[in-house]
Amino acid sequence: MAAVISGLGVALPPSAVQDELWDGFFARHYAGRRRGLAKRIFANSGVVTRQAAVSPLVEDVSAWSTERRMRRYQTEAPPLGRAAVERALAGAGLAASELGLFAVCSCTGYATPGLDIVLARDLGMSPNVQRLFIGHMGCYAALPGLGTVSDFVVARDRPALLLCAELTSLHMQPADATVPDVEQIVSHALFSDAAAAAVLTPASRALPGYEVRDIAAVTDNTTAGHMTWEVTDLGFRMGLSAEVPAVLSLHVRGLVEDLLKRNRLSIGEVDGWALHPGGPKILDVVQERLGRDDQALAASRGVLSAYGNCSSPTVLLVLDALRRRPRPPRYVVVLAFGPGLTLYGALLEFSTVAA
Repeated sequence: MAAVISGLGVALPPSAVQDELWDGFFARHYAGRRRGLAKRIFANSGVVTRQAAVSPLVEDVSAWSTERRMRRYQTEAPPLGRAAVERALAGAGLAASELGLFAVCSCTGYATPGLDIVLARDLGMSPNVQRLFIGHMGCYAALPGLGTVSDFVVARDRPALLLCAELTSLHMQPADATVPDVEQIVSHALFSDAAAAAVLTPASRALPGYEVRDIAAVTDNTTAGHMTWEVTDLGFRMGLSAEVPAVLSLHVRGLVEDLLKRNRLSIGEVDGWALHPGGPKILDVVQERLGRDDQALAASRGVLSAYGNCSSPTVLLVLDALRRRPRPPRYVVVLAFGPGLTLYGALLEFSTVAA
């Protein structure tokens, strides 16, 4: 028994050019002595374009209360999530009513009834569909979500769907005129909005797609404060230590080697790498530790350039780019990183014939 990713769907809000975001908003947001530092960070972010459901070129949300931001989340997230889910279902050739489990990952907005309930209702899922909401796990949430959904498919022999939807644009922070606040500048330069959905089906009735072979994780509890996401009266505030790449450097090769060893593979046999593009330094460190060439990380750097860091949907965007290649890679290692400090990995294998 195995679970196969039979359909992937992506939905994006309107896009903006990074330079235009700088010139049209952030150059004023970071005035005085911080402007030069902020401009360098934006220029070196690796981001060329990114998306925002609430664009700072149209609305400055930095002074909004958390309540106002959450109400906007309830307006913007459902149609974005619905579009991604519909595309994934169409790719898998399934109706929403056939799903046995619907799991949603989101750390940028909360409401009850949430996205899982609203979309299950609006898309016509069965009243008996099981639902799971995965919140506040940050950028790596897609992988524990993928593991849980694939386990359900294998155990119950029924299709399931995972949706990752994030609206980071709602959490623009006010500029503090007294401190450089490098962490906020970095997050404002990198983060973006997106939704991505994956339909998983039993291999016995799956279309060609990626079989979920294995999931692995490691958490370095000694560095828990290096990456934070705190609820404040002015939205959710990112904490992002400059030490994050160094911590990843300590753990990423061991995680990947252990994942591959128990599946009788080596790093050299992996021909596809879907790395969460948390930023250029993170990609540089992981590339160096794994001994991969520039081509191996081309899809991850391409997603960072075109879409920015969209938090939990981002690795699914990279996987979507890999599967659309004329010759999709056979083995794909998916890696994502987030609060904890946590590293998650998944091994996928392309399957063209139903089991």
